[in-house]
Amino acid sequence: MKFSKIILEKNDHIAKITLNRPESSNALDEEMIEELTSALTDLDIDNNIRCILLTGAGKHFCAGGDVKKMLNKEGMFAGEPNELRERYKRGIQQIPLTFERLSTPVVAVVNGAAIGAGLDLACMCDIRVSSTRAKFGETFAKLGLIPGDGGTWFLQRVVGYSKAVEMTLTANIYDSEEALKMNLVSYVGEDFEDKALELATQISSNAPIAVQMAKRSIQHARNSSLQEALDLLAAYQGISQRTEDHFEGLQSLVQKSQSKFKHK
Repeated sequence: MKFSKIILEKNDHIAKITLNRPESSNALDEEMIEELTSALTDLDIDNNIRCILLTGAGKHFCAGGDVKKMLNKEGMFAGEPNELRERYKRGIQQIPLTFERLSTPVVAVVNGAAIGAGLDLACMCDIRVSSTRAKFGETFAKLGLIPGDGGTWFLQRVVGYSKAVEMTLTANIYDSEEALKMNLVSYVGEDFEDKALELATQISSNAPIAVQMAKRSIQHARNSSLQEALDLLAAYQGISQRTEDHFEGLQSLVQKSQSKFKHK
């Protein structure tokens, strides 16, 4: 698939997706949604890719929906309520569904404003690092809207129920330091891009099958009982203990050498 609304780069075991509508603050539109979900799906089945970075071109990460198209009732914002419902299900809601299917870890590199659906997109990622200039806001209520992209599901899993309610109902904007205090992001600094790459490199240096199963087990545990979580972990551990990478890790530990994992 050829991309015009995103940029996809691969370097060794790390892929980088850049939302590429800087003239619109990287607002989501139908083409970007299709390209983003397609790229993520393809990267997730690429055994050479072990971590994905997601960022925005220009000054901002993602400003959410396209306000001009909202005003003109175009694209995903066209039609009557029942039509809009179906457009959401077939369109922007494919982003959270795609993220929840991913085994590959994703790091959001928040270079500027992450507003509305842009904040929700960042929350769909596994880890978030932030520029000191970044701003965050669940601002749908200011536009008479709700987080129809799945934000109510993701945000509370990142910052907790009470803070998610506060952010959603007040529609306030928060700076990067406030985001750090509420655990919305893990790191804030001028060197945020270097930090993101460092994290991706560390993740990529570990056994990829184990990393993917660990991520999936953490996701599963959010909505399961202890017994269900333990059952899945037992199954995953049974698989991982018979991988070539497990024995590579053991041998490297004994020999005090660098592991060379092969995704096997």
